[in-house]
Amino acid sequence: MTKSQRTALAVLSAAMLMTILDGSIVTVAMPAIQEDLGFSPAGLSWTVNAYLIAFGGLLLLAGRLGDLIGRKTMFVTGTVVFTVASVLAGVASTPAVLVGARFLQGVGSAIAASVVLGILVTIFIEPHQRATAIGVFSFTGAAGASIGQVLGGVLTDALNWHWIFLINVPIGALTVLVAVRALPADRGLGWSAGADVLGAALVTVGLMLGIYTVVEVERYGWVSAHTLGLGALAAALLAAFVLRQATAANPLLPLRIFRSRTVSGANVVQMLTLAAMFAFQIIVALYLQKVLGYNALQTGLAMLPAAVAIGGVSLFASARLITRFGERAVLIAGLSLLLAGMSWLTRLPVDAGYLTDVLPVMVAVSGGGLVLPALTALGMSGADADDAGLASGLFNTTQQVGMAIGVAVLSTLAAARTGTELVAGASDAAALTSGYRLAFTVAAGLLAAAMIVSVLVLRKRHTSEEATAAQAVPAF
Repeated sequence: MTKSQRTALAVLSAAMLMTILDGSIVTVAMPAIQEDLGFSPAGLSWTVNAYLIAFGGLLLLAGRLGDLIGRKTMFVTGTVVFTVASVLAGVASTPAVLVGARFLQGVGSAIAASVVLGILVTIFIEPHQRATAIGVFSFTGAAGASIGQVLGGVLTDALNWHWIFLINVPIGALTVLVAVRALPADRGLGWSAGADVLGAALVTVGLMLGIYTVVEVERYGWVSAHTLGLGALAAALLAAFVLRQATAANPLLPLRIFRSRTVSGANVVQMLTLAAMFAFQIIVALYLQKVLGYNALQTGLAMLPAAVAIGGVSLFASARLITRFGERAVLIAGLSLLLAGMSWLTRLPVDAGYLTDVLPVMVAVSGGGLVLPALTALGMSGADADDAGLASGLFNTTQQVGMAIGVAVLSTLAAARTGTELVAGASDAAALTSGYRLAFTVAAGLLAAAMIVSVLVLRKRHTSEEATAAQAVPAF
């Protein structure tokens, strides 16, 4: 790996570290934010939901724009937008300002993150170098989760919650300065190559509306007029988008990309896996704080072994294992570890001991260090140079949709079970634990489904000879 390649990888990793850190750092600071700004319980969730809606809704469009106008331009622009939004979030004094800033952060993250894979495709051509880059990126994602949770606790306890956003400012500014010089220039294909305005509008509005509907399920319920009505409208918009892509001269998402079983299967597996593991990250943090009584810093430290394990495996083992055994085999092995850890949580007691009940799970999720690199390689395996941004945007979109669905479904089930237990006379701790156990049971089912798809759909490959790219996936 040359010096210029290392510098470019460092820049892209720093940007993704900032994105991942921002997603995890908020979870431990939410009680402090609620108390300071006067959020209602339902309103507080929008500090996460606003980000998810913007991020997930814009990724596909942003990825294609990167192909058209240049990925370096998109990356730098997105990083600038995210950094400015972080300043706004850091100085927010009302719920409305904070939610608006979080939405703008999601916009910036979508613009920057959507083209990272496309940039790396052009930088890392030799298979082993790409496998190494994937390991570094997965390590960055895990480090972002770890640093976010620990740093969130430190900053919130030692200073105040405002600094969990302001910490992004120096990272973002330095990333922009280095990216301008370090990233290779690219002119893009030009607007004539695929400026499908109608398709862009349909998919962006459809995805945003769909994610909004999912994240509001906990508030309105699955069979409410709000959920069913908006869900049907979102489905109709996305169906119209698919029809548009089948007939447009320059489609935003050429349907040919789905002809690859590997690419399609990898995206399905990613949705299932991220639905389980992103919800796991949030629900475990809630269990540690609401049931075991941990504070923000203790929660971050308690979850630190998981991120260290994921990072260590992805950085030191994943590239070698993928090169030797192939992405599919490594993916299945990683999913097996994740499933074992999630199954362990289904028996979580009210008075859990950290060493006996929690730490084994934090070690088992080291499987994420195998799953993330393998999925990234498979998800980008069918993309050529012209469609790299598109494939990157698609991969990131399924990632965000999976995360949003997982949080909405599992938190809703947990809340419903907790309510039932409280009515039956259970204590608060027992009722909460029962709800969380149900969520972990469903998460285990999602991981089992991901393993089945991996076995039946993904083709067996013994080496990493096909084109791959790398991605820092949100953390577990």
